[in-house]
Amino acid sequence: MYEDVIKHYPNFPIPGIDFIDIMPFMQNREVFADLIKDIDKLVLAPSVVTAEARGFLFTAPLLSLEGSKVCNIIPARKKGKLPFAKGDLQEVTYMKEYGPDHIYYRLSDIAAGEPNGDTYEVTFFDDILATGGTAEGIALSLNAQKIVKDGKTYNVKVKNFVFLVELASEIPGAAARLEKIAPVSSIIKL
Repeated sequence: MYEDVIKHYPNFPIPGIDFIDIMPFMQNREVFADLIKDIDKLVLAPSVVTAEARGFLFTAPLLSLEGSKVCNIIPARKKGKLPFAKGDLQEVTYMKEYGPDHIYYRLSDIAAGEPNGDTYEVTFFDDILATGGTAEGIALSLNAQKIVKDGKTYNVKVKNFVFLVELASEIPGAAARLEKIAPVSSIIKL
């Protein structure tokens, strides 16, 4: 069903790339509502980390979904997009298809969530799983963090990965790469 909603643009933005357009999900209220419910079923943690920008569109509605466990969205953004206090901003360097890239998140955004015992558990969500580089880089960085709140120190743990679309046939091994960190789920596998 969902496979029929996405559009493909061959050779965009460069020759050899098949661009997967997920924006048509926001052109049908019923399909979008069903998709958000299906994403929510896969999210295992109360906080969701998502990389900009399309991930924001699919995770923010989880905050208002009745019965959802999600209480916190943690944005991971490009340089210069997140205001921060000293020591708050964390930089992640990871490899993309064309070379190294950087993304940032704030420890205070994690601390705004609800810990489970001595751990802040998070689900990582992204729209497309291609190489897995972004998800792996962010997850490894998150798992290495300590959050200090009200004098207590908490660990951070990526509990699972959720993707709207997994390019399983085009880039084999990306999900297996991430499975070494946490379980991986995808709504659509191409």
